[in-house]
Amino acid sequence: MSERSALETAAAIRSGETTALLECEAAIARIEARDGPINAVVVRDFDRARQQAGEMDRRLAAGDTAPLLGVPMTIKESYDVAGLPTTWGFEAHRNHIAAKDAVAVRRLKAAGAVFLGKTNVPVGLADLQSVNPIYGRTNNPHNPGRVPGGSSGGAAAALASGMVPLEYGSDIGGSIRVPAHFCGVWGHKPTYGVLSPEGHFYPGTDGAPVVLSVIGPMARDAADLALAFDIVADVPQPRPTIAGPQGLRILLLTEHPLATVEPAIVAAIEHAAATLEAAGATVLRSSEHLPDLARQHGDYMRMLAIAMARGAAPEGGTGATLIQWFGMLDDQARNTRAWARLFEDVDVVFAPALGCAAFAHDDTDLRHRQLVVDGEQTLFAMQFAWSGLATFPGLPSTSVPIGTTADGLPIGMQVIAAPNRDHDAIAAARLANECVWSR
Repeated sequence: MSERSALETAAAIRSGETTALLECEAAIARIEARDGPINAVVVRDFDRARQQAGEMDRRLAAGDTAPLLGVPMTIKESYDVAGLPTTWGFEAHRNHIAAKDAVAVRRLKAAGAVFLGKTNVPVGLADLQSVNPIYGRTNNPHNPGRVPGGSSGGAAAALASGMVPLEYGSDIGGSIRVPAHFCGVWGHKPTYGVLSPEGHFYPGTDGAPVVLSVIGPMARDAADLALAFDIVADVPQPRPTIAGPQGLRILLLTEHPLATVEPAIVAAIEHAAATLEAAGATVLRSSEHLPDLARQHGDYMRMLAIAMARGAAPEGGTGATLIQWFGMLDDQARNTRAWARLFEDVDVVFAPALGCAAFAHDDTDLRHRQLVVDGEQTLFAMQFAWSGLATFPGLPSTSVPIGTTADGLPIGMQVIAAPNRDHDAIAAARLANECVWSR
């Protein structure tokens, strides 16, 4: 889209070229003009946004230099924003109104962001599409017959359609990375534990951190993504060590023993790696230190099922015992150490965010859903193997646009880095994006 990035918007406001209120009104106009067939911004708070924008202009006049001063944005419906509903798509929570802002919202507001509303999610944040009985279905801006992804699907659609330059999502099963891939935008799943999830609570719980789950930024470019990550981080994060392709060590991972990948996605990732290799990077296609990926997927899915069930027993079964749970934590610890050893030899891993581009709307129960990948019917749940690559060991992963399919759907890949090297993941993703789109 031709609209300014978040940083460009803030710079234009600081220079006097525009004002926070004008940018707020322009974003409201874009939402009103574009969102009808998309249905991304499902909670609208325009009057208060205008008031916030006016306050940002007053802060600027008083000498405030906050980095996002006056930048309009939206945020995933699952975040608490004081005075707005937080339902997670559950009909039973339709009337729940948040009493105070989530930590991420407070920090973004302190940095000058103006919140226009909230974006759509699936019920319980539990799908890779975004539809629920309260707000209805969100469509992919590139093709309304396709999903925008989930659970941060409304967030990705709002960005991809140019309505706002900045968003915040959450990710436990690819819920930032997959929508970014499906919609052709950027998303970052941080290292586990570096961003506070307070105020992003499963309905009926009191905010205990959820194993595997993180919150993270989404944007239309790398600079906005990195800034939004830093603004919300609990403590300053290490600066990137990657400045260019020369000497960059990349492990290419486009095959999985359990999860098929469309040839177009493999080709796009191979092309991104080849362009960096031509510019001086080293590309590896195997490593003796790579964990057993089939075992990792099984361990991840068991832990994910418990996290998503929030303590309830699975359908037709019983809950895990405490002994079994501690065994799962040991499995996770061993896997995390294996990945740490891998990152002694490489800087980043290039892998699919998912094995296919945006799929057609499908309301089949996720546990039984089938997906056609490379001409074959596969069990949809196997595709979570790609999300689990970074989620199970708690690694940072940036989803970056690197191409399109023959029918015009976006293709993204995830760039995975070592623990607490979030800015390396973003920097390497930026290099790949620049190399791909400059040729």
